[in-house]
Amino acid sequence: MQVSAAKENILKKIRQALSNPVPLPFPQSEGNASVFTAPTDELEVVFAQEFTKLQGKFVFCLDEKDLAEQLQHLVTKKEWTKIYCKEDRWSEQYSNTINLETCHASITGCEYLVARTGTIVMSAAEQSGRTTSVYAPIHICIAYTNQLVFDIKDALQAIKEKYNGNIPSLITFASGPSRTADIEKTLVTGVHGPKEVYLFLVDSPTKS
Repeated sequence: MQVSAAKENILKKIRQALSNPVPLPFPQSEGNASVFTAPTDELEVVFAQEFTKLQGKFVFCLDEKDLAEQLQHLVTKKEWTKIYCKEDRWSEQYSNTINLETCHASITGCEYLVARTGTIVMSAAEQSGRTTSVYAPIHICIAYTNQLVFDIKDALQAIKEKYNGNIPSLITFASGPSRTADIEKTLVTGVHGPKEVYLFLVDSPTKS
């Protein structure tokens, strides 16, 4: 097949470019180095600041007893009578309904908390499954300080190591309540998920 002079000229230039590649203008943008500076504050403080910026409700608990007291106070104050929770570690203590569709609030755990973005990282491997955190109008997440990581890549790496490379079928990143501005550019919460998200962070070295 005959190649035109113009096309041959273009191919020649491509061959020359491939034989003499141009160095990357920002070499640090490739690889494992983070482009974000590590925080000077504790991760708990960074997460709380970012999470509340996104309309999340943050509650710090000294221990499990403080968690139970503060959570019960919230439920009583809001007059929520139907609490849904599938997780064994909390279901007996907090759950009083088996109907997710009609509950006032749901309680879940999480995989990790990303401090830099104020994000809750959840997966299908958790007992709560895929729907508990998004179907109920109010989502209450219980987490522990040892689940805090700085960046999203840290959370993904930790999940990979936790599950021995067998990544869960679904990983969810939730940054505050569901919100959209699709309707006449007016910000509306609770359209595609919970209208309120509460994060109870327990100061504990373990996820008991």
